Amino acid sequence: MEGMELISFQIISAVGTARSLYIEAIQEAKKGNFERAEELIKEGSEIFLQGHHAHTQLIQQEANGQVVVPTLMLMHAEDQLMSADGFKIIAEEIIEVYKNTKK
Repeated sequence: MEGMELISFQIISAVGTARSLYIEAIQEAKKGNFERAEELIKEGSEIFLQGHHAHTQLIQQEANGQVVVPTLMLMHAEDQLMSADGFKIIAEEIIEVYKNTKK
């Protein structure tokens, strides 16, 4: 595996892991484990950046005049990236709601 396929898999793997950590963070907040929830959000954010950096490579390639041919796998990777990014925002909001209800 190389090139576009490899970058697509890197994005999918990283952001999928990040999204799973965001879900786990919500579950921890639901149990009242807010410190652990925050740790999971932070860990997810760090892993998410790996996918974001892989995506940035493609943008830089295109900016440098190299043609980036969109494939179904790349579209899936970008969809997963956007989904995970939005899910982080939602997870943070849900955690805040749990914090406020536990006060």
